[in-house]
Amino acid sequence: MDATTTPLPLQPEHLAALEQAYATPPRAYHHFGHVRALLQHYAEVAAGPGWQQPVEVWLAVLFHDAVYQPGRSDNEAESANWATDCIPRWWPQASVDLQRVQRLILLTARHGQLQPADVDAEAALFLDCDMAILAAPAAVFDAYDDGIAAEYRGHVPSLLFRLNRRRFLAGLLERPRIFLSDYFHARCDAAARANLRRRLGR
Repeated sequence: MDATTTPLPLQPEHLAALEQAYATPPRAYHHFGHVRALLQHYAEVAAGPGWQQPVEVWLAVLFHDAVYQPGRSDNEAESANWATDCIPRWWPQASVDLQRVQRLILLTARHGQLQPADVDAEAALFLDCDMAILAAPAAVFDAYDDGIAAEYRGHVPSLLFRLNRRRFLAGLLERPRIFLSDYFHARCDAAARANLRRRLGR
């Protein structure tokens, strides 16, 4: 893992544990590659507006989708619980605000529901890192959307998934702001809206 994105040392066995968690069950999108993509955005923010709690945000990135069972409503809570179990054992000498890590992870359950005023500036940046895929090049966005569909296949009836997924994407498009932070709003809003309109056939 790139040293520029590791404010704490990450031992090989701990990286392997994370990679294994993100491979269980096998995932088309929410695998460890998703974490690596978020770490790139994390590094971009670090070089731009910066993080007030870089360690806590980095840990939230690492653990936020560690537990992922399509269709379940407790994935974020279980991921947060695993984070609060692992962090003191993996970094016993580190001073970490575990409640902050847990709160950040839990907020990812509310993508598409929050307004900028609902979260602090750093939480907004963290959540936007997770949503930046919406502004990816068209082929990357389509692979993401297809990956989500693949993950839910066999867990949720296909018609119900398509209806709910379309409702989610349309809801994002109808929001005055897709991204909560000014930083991502300025950089990503236009591209995200173009992807959403294209995918929704608008």
